[in-house]
Amino acid sequence: MAPDEASTLSDSVAMTPESHEALKREIERLETEGRREIAERIKSAREFGDLKENAEYHDAKNSQALLETKILTLRDKLLRAEVQESAPPADVVGLGSTVTMRDEGSGREDTFTLVPAMEAQASAGKLSFDSPMARALVGAVAGAVVEVHTPRGVRQITVISLG
Repeated sequence: MAPDEASTLSDSVAMTPESHEALKREIERLETEGRREIAERIKSAREFGDLKENAEYHDAKNSQALLETKILTLRDKLLRAEVQESAPPADVVGLGSTVTMRDEGSGREDTFTLVPAMEAQASAGKLSFDSPMARALVGAVAGAVVEVHTPRGVRQITVISLG
């Protein structure tokens, strides 16, 4: 595999078909409604006169730059999307799996569902598929012990069950 092929594969973003469609809808909304709202703010701010000292104009232009950056970021994510068309096998950890696991160091047990990064919310039990924990768990089966490399060192995680 060529070096640029490896970086392209590692830069892919795992998504469900639903999250892929949601991302496309969000880009469409930002490119239409979002741009229209910013254009109206800029037009309105121009009417206040001198642009050099027009705080409303500068604020609107900054908002426009942020919007365009967000659109570019989301478009990049869409280009790198790797849509997972089917559900993972029930006995192997993959995107969409609900995993109950135990940290062998602390004894703490947690249950998470592996979701696309844009849907992640740890407090709601949704773990980003792109996180180090999820990457270590992918392909594991119930009873497996996996190593997760963290800034504080290697953690041993046991997969208790899959749901």
